[in-house]
Amino acid sequence: MELYCTLMRKTKITLLIFFCLINYLNVLAQYTEQINSNRPGYSIGAFSVGKGVIQAETGFEIRNYKHNNYNESKVNGTVAFLSLRWGFLFEQLELTYDGSYMFDKFTNNIPSIPIEKKRSGFLQNFMGIKYLVFDPYKKEKEVNNYSWKANNGFKIKDLIPAVSITVGANYDPFIEENPYPYGDLFAIFYRPIFNRTLFYTPPTPSPLSLKGIIATQSHFLSTWVFVTNFSLKKYLSDFVEKNYILTLTHTFSPVWSVYIENQGIISERYSDNFFRAGAAYLVGNNLQVEATVAGNTKSTPSHISLNAGASYRLDFHKDYKDPRKIEKKKMKKEEKVMKKMTRKTNKKEKKRNKRARKKPKQ
Repeated sequence: MELYCTLMRKTKITLLIFFCLINYLNVLAQYTEQINSNRPGYSIGAFSVGKGVIQAETGFEIRNYKHNNYNESKVNGTVAFLSLRWGFLFEQLELTYDGSYMFDKFTNNIPSIPIEKKRSGFLQNFMGIKYLVFDPYKKEKEVNNYSWKANNGFKIKDLIPAVSITVGANYDPFIEENPYPYGDLFAIFYRPIFNRTLFYTPPTPSPLSLKGIIATQSHFLSTWVFVTNFSLKKYLSDFVEKNYILTLTHTFSPVWSVYIENQGIISERYSDNFFRAGAAYLVGNNLQVEATVAGNTKSTPSHISLNAGASYRLDFHKDYKDPRKIEKKKMKKEEKVMKKMTRKTNKKEKKRNKRARKKPKQ
């Protein structure tokens, strides 16, 4: 019996700590009145969309590749993107799906008569969870009513970023037929027989690989945002890929913003360095459209692309209400009613006393 009581007490304490933690996490809400999109660009922000928000980010990109080492063989294709984001349980948690599928026409210029082939396949099919680990903006900034510079000037502490971690897996059920193993669009030429052993067989990618991202996000000078992503992709495959993205965004009106971005890919199979620039327009609190132009810095292969897309959210977010604030508000309301009743009573008493003093003597 004593053991049972001890277990019950421990269970109650554990549940109490759990619910306190959930309430604490909800207090640190980062929901925004306007849509919070990862587009334009390829980086992801540190913040989630907010509890109860379902968001879709989609677009199309026209890509042209040309490879100097393979007699100017080229790839002309279109990539369809889809990202689905759902904020659930509490504000810092987000379930994410990221997919991209490519359709292209591959032209092999190595033979005397070029060979053309139409192809298609997944470039990415990722499912993961993002969690906001650190948020330096959870406390509201103090407003200085006497200094515009104090409110809008640059401060070193503004560079302290919010930090999130995303983990998940990339799964391609059709990996054996996928013409883009490890993201290599010219995989047909990988290790040509004239440079390597005649009997070499390229490794077949694993259908399942892991991916992790550390994202940081800094806000400064009121209108600037700097985002960094450091990721490890294709873990458990034969060619692990390291990736970084640096994105700088500037908002110059309530509805317009521009950005520049640099992305580096480092892998034994395929490495590259991309630069992107674009603009986004906020149509409403729940809709954003954008466009991007991009290119790389090498010729094996060279790359040029144009991207256009839109982000839309279904907002079912409900603000968390702290029970202490509700109780305080209720007490203030009751106090106000009591004061009003006291004033009325005092007023009636004064009138009664005044009439009593004016009453004629008998």
